[in-house]
Amino acid sequence: MEASPALSRIGLAGLAVMGQNLALNIAEKGFPISVYNRTTSKVDETVDRAVNEGNLPLSGQYTPKDFVLSLQRPRSVIILVKAGAPVDQTIAALSAYMEPGDAIIDGGNEWYENTERRIHEASAKGLLYLGMGVSGGEEGARHGPSLMPGGSHQAYSNVQDILHKVAAQVEDGPCVTYIGQGGSGNFVKMVHNGIEYGDMQLISEAYDVFLVEITADIFKVKDDLADGFLVDKLLDKTGMKGTGKWTVQQAAELSVAAPTIAASLDCRYLSGLKEERESAEEALKQAGFKEEIGNVTSGIDKKRLIDDVRQALYASKICSYAQGMNLLRAKSMEKGWNLNLGELARIWKGGCIIRAVFLDRIKNAYQRNQGLPNLVVDPDFAKEMVQRQAAWRRVVGLAVAAGISTPGMCASLSYFDTYRRARLPANLVQAQRDLFGAHTYERVDRPGSFHTEWTKLAQKSSGVGVLN
Repeated sequence: MEASPALSRIGLAGLAVMGQNLALNIAEKGFPISVYNRTTSKVDETVDRAVNEGNLPLSGQYTPKDFVLSLQRPRSVIILVKAGAPVDQTIAALSAYMEPGDAIIDGGNEWYENTERRIHEASAKGLLYLGMGVSGGEEGARHGPSLMPGGSHQAYSNVQDILHKVAAQVEDGPCVTYIGQGGSGNFVKMVHNGIEYGDMQLISEAYDVFLVEITADIFKVKDDLADGFLVDKLLDKTGMKGTGKWTVQQAAELSVAAPTIAASLDCRYLSGLKEERESAEEALKQAGFKEEIGNVTSGIDKKRLIDDVRQALYASKICSYAQGMNLLRAKSMEKGWNLNLGELARIWKGGCIIRAVFLDRIKNAYQRNQGLPNLVVDPDFAKEMVQRQAAWRRVVGLAVAAGISTPGMCASLSYFDTYRRARLPANLVQAQRDLFGAHTYERVDRPGSFHTEWTKLAQKSSGVGVLN
C-alpha cells in the first residue's frame, strides 16, 4: 500500500501574482504548503516556480476538498483573492470541508466591516478568522512583506511562527504583530494605504517643483520604445483601488482632520480628467493665462531649492502621518481595539511601500508618550517642524507664485498652521451658524448654550438692514 504524502503545514488559495509570491516565500522559509486556485493552470504555474526556485516544499491541489484535506490540523488557510464577493465564494467552497478549530486568513485589501461579518459567520461554524493586511506588493510578498493580522488571537497564535519568518525583518524584529480584534488588521492596512497616497502625492509635488534630479530607480529607466526616459511618457492619469477613498470617508465619519490624504485623493480624481484638463489649458490660454514659472524661478539658487524641497517634503510627510495615526487612534477608541501606534510604525519599517526613514522616530515618539495627541507636539518632531518651517513656506510660496499645484504640501502646511494656533476664527463660523440656523453657541467666559437674534440686534444698533 502506498504511503500517504505528508500533510502541509499551511494552505494558500488564490494564485495571482501576490498569492504565488507569498506561497513561495512560505515554502522557502521551510514550511510545507499546499496551494489551490480555481483556474488550474495557475496551480501548475506555481508548482513549476517552486521546482525552479530550489525544489521548495509546495504541493498543488486541484479541488477544494483535496486542498483542505492536504493540511495538518488545526488547519490554517490563507485566501488571496479579489476583495468582496470572491472572498465569500472562496470561503463557502473551502469551509464545506473545514472543521471546528480550523482558521481562515484573508490577505486581501478588504473593507473592515466585511471582515467583522465573516468573523461572526465563521464562528457560527466553529472556525477562526483573521483579516490580514499584506503590504509590499509582489516584491514584498516574495521576499518579506509587512503583515497586519487582526481578528482571532488563536488563529494568529497557530501561524505566528510562519508569519514571523515570512515577514520582512528589521533590526528590532519581524514586520508583523497581532493588531487587535475584529477588522482592525484591515483597518490598519487601509490607513497605511491612505498614508501611502499622501506620500506618493507629496513626492510627485517635490518632483514637480524642480523636476527633482534624484537617482531614484524610476528616473533611471530609459524608454525602450522611443527617445528619453520612460517616466515622461507615462499617461498622467492615476489609478486607485479604493483604500484611499475609504480612509478619507472614515476620517470624515470620525471627525478626524486628514487634509493631506484627502488632497492626494482629490488629485487622483482630477488626474483622471485628462481630456478636460487639456481643454482647460487651451481655454485659459485663450483667455490670456500666462505661465509664470520662468519669471518666478529665474535667479533661484538651485542647490538651496533642492534642500528647501527636501525639508518641505519631510515636514509635509510628518503631518500626513500624524493624520493617519490620529485616525487609527480614533477608530481604536470607537471599537475598543487597543491599537499600539508605536508598534504599527515599527512593522511598517520593512517590506511595505511607505517604509519611511522616520518610522523609527514615530515608534519612539509613541513609546515616550502613548497618549501623544499629535506627532507634531512630540518634543523631537516639534523641533524638526520648527527647523523646517521656513524652507517649507518658501517652497509652497514659490509653487503658488509659479502656478505649480502643490495641494498635498499646502494641505499639510495649513494643517500645521491651524493645529498650532490656540485661537481660530471658528468663533465667527459659530456666529454664522447661529444666525442662519439658530444652532446656538458657547462662550469663552461662562458655561451653557446661547442663542442671539443677530439680524434684529444689528438692525436695531445701526438702524438699517444688514442682510437684504
